[in-house]
Order: sequence, then structure tokens, then C-alpha cells
Amino acid sequence: MAGKLMHVVQFEGYGGGAAGLKHVEVPVPSPKKDEVLLKLEATSINPMDWKLQKGYLRPFMIRKFPYIPGTDVAGEVIEVGPGVDNFKSGDKVVAFLSHASGGGLAEYAVASKSLTVERPHEVSAAEGAGLPVAGLTALQALTDASGIKLDSSGKHTNILITAASGGVGQYAVQLAQLGNVHVTATCGTRNIDFVKSLGADEVLDYKTPEGASLKSPSGCKYDFVIHCATGIPFSTFEPNLSENGKVIDITPGPTSLMVSVFKKLTFSKKGLVPLVMTPKSENLTYLVNLVKEGKLKTTVDSKHPLSKAEEAWAKSIEGHATGKIIVEP
Repeated sequence: MAGKLMHVVQFEGYGGGAAGLKHVEVPVPSPKKDEVLLKLEATSINPMDWKLQKGYLRPFMIRKFPYIPGTDVAGEVIEVGPGVDNFKSGDKVVAFLSHASGGGLAEYAVASKSLTVERPHEVSAAEGAGLPVAGLTALQALTDASGIKLDSSGKHTNILITAASGGVGQYAVQLAQLGNVHVTATCGTRNIDFVKSLGADEVLDYKTPEGASLKSPSGCKYDFVIHCATGIPFSTFEPNLSENGKVIDITPGPTSLMVSVFKKLTFSKKGLVPLVMTPKSENLTYLVNLVKEGKLKTTVDSKHPLSKAEEAWAKSIEGHATGKIIVEP
């Protein structure tokens, strides 16, 4: 691939939104030790992608500009670097690219072998590309933070999932059903039937007074809240929590961190748990296999060609996607 150019979408500084994305030609990267070169077939857009463009977490994530965003990819292995013995040219895979390096909005990308997993033929590129950030976040929120066993039986646990029609929410509802827990979910009016189809036991329209209060229609108290939305204070959740109820915040900010510390210092049984997703290849493999077995699905909101990546970017910023937004080279 030496000397070959590829089409990429990048931004050259903080800010600018969709208008700040630039289409350029750059050399195809070469895989280094423990890396694989992928010909990309699909990349999913996550809120963190455009939040990084806005300057969130600077200067920790983006070390230099220009920066090619996108971390969740699916494609075909074209070349392997030194030390790679678990993949070969022609293998279909799903991979997570670190936020520090990015690289997903391109025709080719290099990925670490440690965060690349095999993609069975039953799993499409778009289905696979939706999984890394959103799927792994949902899985970690349910299993690590909430302690739910996904192979258990008996609806002994009540959980609330906010923004259940979004990228993380759609996976969280489905995975929770594997644990056979009682799921109450929130979404907008147009997505009520969709969220019910995912397996939610109760669905609240967050635009109604009843939905805004987050009270379960059946009167149950929540043992855990998988909080995928923004702008809802802990005080709204607190009266709806069980005695030892916890809110798992997947997009924690300064306020969440302060509430978490305050609850611990006051020895409150009810608490808030800030969640930072830690990618693990075994968890990604688990999710891919669930899709293969028909136990988990990726709902695709829309597909956009790389040449019109700005449309996908703008749609994600709007915040009303149902499922995952996919860009295809």
C-alpha cells in the first residue's frame, strides 16, 4: 500500500461542527507492531466524536491536528504488522480505535490487534460497527456497574433506562432482557413502539409530565438506572430509587462527580456511579456473538457515504437518532 492515497474526513482544530470537517487525500497508513491495516466498510458516529471536536477533554485526547475522528469500525484486514498472528489478510473484523488516535472516517485505518475481533459472516459491517462504544458501554453499565447477570432468570431487579432509543439505550434494553430484569425505559413519542419492540416492559414518554417524573407506571422502585440522557438531575431520580438504588451515569460531568462524592461522604444508601467505559476484546467478542446468534441487534438510524460525512455528523449533534448513525466509504 506504500504511496497509495486515501480519502479521509478530518478537522484541523476545535469547533466548527459539521462545517469544520474537511475532505482530503492522505497516504494510507502502514501497520506497526501489533497492528492491522483495515479496508473500512462501515464506521459509526458517537457523541464523543463531535464532543472531542468541541474541545471536551482537551488536551488529553487529541494530541495533534489534523485529526481524523471515528473509533467504531468494521472492515477487512488488508495487511498485518509485526507480532500479529491472530489475523490474516481477508479476515472480516470489528475494531475499536482509541479516541486518542481516531481514524475511522477514512477508507483505511490501522487498529490494535488487542481491540480487534473476528466478525462472522452473519454480522454485517454496519451491525458490527455499531457495537464498540455503545454496546460496550451498555454491557459494562449492566454487568460491571450494576452487577446484573445476563444469563440469570427471574425478574428480581427493576431498572430504568433513559434515552432508550439512542445508541447505548437500544443495546441496554436488549441486554437487560437477557438478564430477565424488569425494564422501564424513556424515549420520545415517535419511538415508544420501537423501544417496546426491543423488550422494554414499560415505556415512558419523557415529553409528558408522567414521563418527566420518571415514575414507573407499575409503581416499582428502581434498583439501578442506566442513565443515557443528559440534563436530568439526581434529585429527579432519587425518590424513584429503591433503598439501595444507584444511578449509573454513562456521560458523567462535573456535577455528576460532585453528587457521587457527596453521596459517599454522607453515607447515603442511594448513590450515583460515574461510568467510564473500558474497552475489552472479550466483551466485544461477546457482543458480536450475540448479534450472530440473533440475541442482539444493531438498529441503524441512517447510512451516509463518506463523501457526505457532514450529514452524519450533523445528525448526531442533533441528538435524535434512533439507534446508530453509520458512515460507509
